[in-house]
Amino acid sequence: MSFDRSIKIAPSILASDFANFGAEIEAVEAQGADWIHVDVMDGHFVPNITFGPETCKAIRPHIKGVMDVHLMIAPVDPYIEAFAASGADIITAHAEAGPHIHRTLQAIRGAGAKAGLALNPGTPVEAVDYLLDMVDLICVMTVNPGFGGQKFIQSQIAKVEALRAKVGDRPIHIEIDGGVTPVTAPLVAAAGADVLVAGSAVFGGGSVADPAPYGENIRAIRDAATAAQS
Repeated sequence: MSFDRSIKIAPSILASDFANFGAEIEAVEAQGADWIHVDVMDGHFVPNITFGPETCKAIRPHIKGVMDVHLMIAPVDPYIEAFAASGADIITAHAEAGPHIHRTLQAIRGAGAKAGLALNPGTPVEAVDYLLDMVDLICVMTVNPGFGGQKFIQSQIAKVEALRAKVGDRPIHIEIDGGVTPVTAPLVAAAGADVLVAGSAVFGGGSVADPAPYGENIRAIRDAATAAQS
């Protein structure tokens, strides 16, 4: 994975047709998706249950680009090896999910994946201060984690701006997860984000049989964000 700050669209398969994961991934990549975002939830750290490492392993052959695995689970450490072995390019853990996030980030890199750090809406940006040299990506949650389709939390824009200042010239992606649309994408792109996770805003209106809307949705988000970024 080479690093650049161009806008990357990462559709969340949480919003896709669960009976057609492979075909949905291939369709959305063909329509312009840069990364594939996999939301892993345990019903404990967040109030929902989704996928495990076996699902990631099953969909990996269908993904040509980056598999971006977001672990909304606690504890995290016992599962890092399994998700790395499933083919995850990036594994993101939450700062709030355990007492030793530094160790968790070390373990992710040790397993051969890029290390991501996620911050919940109520977590201050200062949580990253002693971790910046441990991470390849910081994910700012712009909704409370656990469910798709929630409303974007405006206060997180200031967090993105502060985070971008802290990152400086380091090769760290700033990812936004939650409520991304062509309306909110330029707000976070202007603040310094470069990876935009979108679920219903990408998959809405399309299907494997009619994937063209996926491309239209991706282009609308990317165009709005890129214009704001420049």
